[in-house]
Amino acid sequence: MALNLSQKQEVVAELSSVAATAHSLIAAEYAGTTVSQMTAMRKKARESGVYLRVVKNTLASRAVAGTEFEVVQDKLVGPLLYAFSTEEPGAAGRLIKEFAKGNDKLKAQVVAVGGQLYPASHVDVLASLPTLEQALAMLARVLNEPVTMFARAVKAVADQQGGGEAAPEVATEAQAEPA
Repeated sequence: MALNLSQKQEVVAELSSVAATAHSLIAAEYAGTTVSQMTAMRKKARESGVYLRVVKNTLASRAVAGTEFEVVQDKLVGPLLYAFSTEEPGAAGRLIKEFAKGNDKLKAQVVAVGGQLYPASHVDVLASLPTLEQALAMLARVLNEPVTMFARAVKAVADQQGGGEAAPEVATEAQAEPA
C-alpha cells in the first residue's frame, strides 16, 4: 500500500521523535522472516521498550536527520527493520540477537549508539550491556565493598589484640561498679 504525502510526513515525524530520544538503533535485514516470527518479535519489542518499525529507507533517512543517528543515513540499503532502544541502550541488541538465533534470515546491518556507527558485529556487544536493574546491583555491590572491607579489618585488628570478645564484658563491669 502506497502512502500519500501526509502519511509519509506522519511516519517521518513519528520516527524522528523516537530517534530524538532513543539510546541506540539497529537496522536489520528481515527478508524471509515469517509473519508469525515478526508478530512475536513485535510483541517482545513492546515488552522490552524497543520501538520496532519497518519503513522505507528514504523515510527513515529523513527521520534520523538532525539526530545522533544521522551517521547511518548512507548505510540504509535494502529492506530493513528499524529497532530503537527507548528505555535502555542494550534492549534492541538483545531483541535482535535473540530472534536472530532462531531465524537465519534476520541479520543486523547497522548499529548506532551515541552518534557513532558500528559494524553489525557490535550487536553482541550492545546485547551484553547490563539492564538498569543489573547496573544498579553492580553499583550497590561496588559501594558496599569498602564498608565491608573496613569492618573486616577492624574485626581482624580487634581479634589480633585479643579484645574481640572481652571488650563487651569490660564495658558491663565498668557500668556495674558505680551503682
